[in-house]
Amino acid sequence: MIKREVEAGHGRVVNINKDKGEIVVTKPESESSDNPVSRTFTFNTVYDENSQQQELYDETIHDIVQSVIEGYNGTVIAYGQTGAGKTYTLQGITDESDNRGLMNRTFEHIFNYISHAENEHYIVHASYLDIYMEEITDLLSKDFKKKCDIKENPETGVYVKDQLSFVTKNVTEMEHAFRTGHENRLKKDTYMGRASARAHSIFTITIECCKMDGDGEYHTRVGRLNLVDLAGSERINKSQAQGNVLKETRCVYCSITCLRNIITALSDGNNIIPYRDSKLTRLLQESLGGNAKTVWIANIGPSSYNHDETVSTLSNPDHDVIEKIKLNTEFIVLFNLENKIDTNKAFCCT
Repeated sequence: MIKREVEAGHGRVVNINKDKGEIVVTKPESESSDNPVSRTFTFNTVYDENSQQQELYDETIHDIVQSVIEGYNGTVIAYGQTGAGKTYTLQGITDESDNRGLMNRTFEHIFNYISHAENEHYIVHASYLDIYMEEITDLLSKDFKKKCDIKENPETGVYVKDQLSFVTKNVTEMEHAFRTGHENRLKKDTYMGRASARAHSIFTITIECCKMDGDGEYHTRVGRLNLVDLAGSERINKSQAQGNVLKETRCVYCSITCLRNIITALSDGNNIIPYRDSKLTRLLQESLGGNAKTVWIANIGPSSYNHDETVSTLSNPDHDVIEKIKLNTEFIVLFNLENKIDTNKAFCCT
């Protein structure tokens, strides 16, 4: 818990059981009673304040990245309330070995594998976009303020028209592509008077491989990995949002609601799935209901001050529902103990 929460008298309402994969959230007003009111959430994997970034990567992300190298599609989605550690989970601190995020570890995994591959030729592309109030922009474009349109190809699926994709030959070039997009995102924040926390971002890595078989014929395969940082959710009555910030918050709420509606529709076996209800769900169509292995990382905080947001995060998406859709979907909860923010350490739990 962060200092101001402790000083304000807020207590910890989250308890974690890694062995059972459970998180128990207790209602603040019932903590001191003989029969506290609590809710228990169960997930595939849980990480607490003692877990490390490498542990999270090895146990939950490594296999997805490897499958992408082998020609499958994968998606990692970080979600949760504003300030819970989503961006830290993905980006981390690149100049601190133990605190490097999932992205940096992914880059190293990919190019380390390629450097040892025999009789295979790889091309690795990087692209980066964000979605702000239902408007898509290409963060790697020189005109990063230009709005982009979504199109669909019968063979390749949904794509962003004219989105740039850069070939990267090593970890350094991949990191440079990401940093360039991230810097453009910050510039866009200044130009538009907005906050990145209220915009979704998708960093996509596409891996093409060409390999010759024993008969001298060449075969190609393509895998695509989406690293998704969803905009932070926050309650309007708590944040006291007004004006443009209020519009941003409502837009984020609507897109997250669309995401949940699609999950429900898929689990119910509906013939019509409302992917087109938001730009986010349209772009993630294949990840949600197509051929992709997807990991959801839920970031939460332990303070009683964040009780409602924590319960909402753990309830959305409904993991029991998603498990009925795809057997290869995993669910993780990342627990950011905010008393560690000063030392830039994030944690996971389920």
